[in-house]
Amino acid sequence: MENLLIVVPGDSPPQIQGSYHLDRLKPYGDVQLYLNRPESDEEKIRRAEDADILINSRGMVKWNAQVLERLPKLKMVSLCSIGTDMIDLDIAKQRGITVCNQPGRTAPVVAEHSFGLMFALAKRAAFMTSALKAGEWPRMDNMYLQGKTLGIIGTGHIGSEMARLGNAIGMRVIAWTYHSSSKRARQLGIHYVSFNQLLRESDVVSLHVKLTDDSYHLISERELAKMKPHALLINVARGQVVDIVALTEALDNGHLGGAAIDVYDQEPLPRDHPLLSCEQVILTPHCADMTPEGVELLNEGAVDNIIAFLNGNPKNVVV
Repeated sequence: MENLLIVVPGDSPPQIQGSYHLDRLKPYGDVQLYLNRPESDEEKIRRAEDADILINSRGMVKWNAQVLERLPKLKMVSLCSIGTDMIDLDIAKQRGITVCNQPGRTAPVVAEHSFGLMFALAKRAAFMTSALKAGEWPRMDNMYLQGKTLGIIGTGHIGSEMARLGNAIGMRVIAWTYHSSSKRARQLGIHYVSFNQLLRESDVVSLHVKLTDDSYHLISERELAKMKPHALLINVARGQVVDIVALTEALDNGHLGGAAIDVYDQEPLPRDHPLLSCEQVILTPHCADMTPEGVELLNEGAVDNIIAFLNGNPKNVVV
């Protein structure tokens, strides 16, 4: 392909800039890297209008129908992520744009972050730190996790790794997923239960489903009410899987023991977001895979997907 142009339309916070994996694309064409995020749809179009391929390194750079329809040369989008909710897949399919993601590539990294959030939440690390900084000496029970029930919603790559970690410290692990099987349960050392049973029995509920029409607000007021009093909720999936208003109410009225959240309904998190006023929360800024190892795994995967596409053997194709 002559004069191939590969564009990184906005790499902030830094993801792929400086990665040696970008050099692997030099034999295939020119790479144009924009360090800052585009501030408007018009800016996205200006940056991407001559691109044959986009590397979308940041999920906050979104591609709606109005933008995609004005990119006549675009043939492929390579995502530095598992999630695909930053791009209108229906329009991409209509326009013949191949979209590739990276399922499971950083599953151990994300699961470890989720596991760490569970411990920080169970031991009330943020609450205790804030109290001590304020000159207080609080006395509040923590949660002892060994022997407790960990309920995993979604047993894909990340949920499966979370199950392994839960088993490793002696938790009882139960799970619910859209397509369960006894074979999969034996492989993971878990028990599949109904959705309602998982909510009723779990001391910790950890979310690992992708965002779809079915999973939007999967956890809302009704589901939170079914959870054990003082249970913990962890979300490293997508922000819209949880009804934030309902979650805030469940935290403020003391029904839940706490929530650990890495993903939000609004990103970046606005200053007046209701979760910021809750005491028993652990909050991280959508950074579960942001370790040096995780970043380079995603950079490598994004470039691998482009090279496979250009060689006529596309992989990890979403549409």
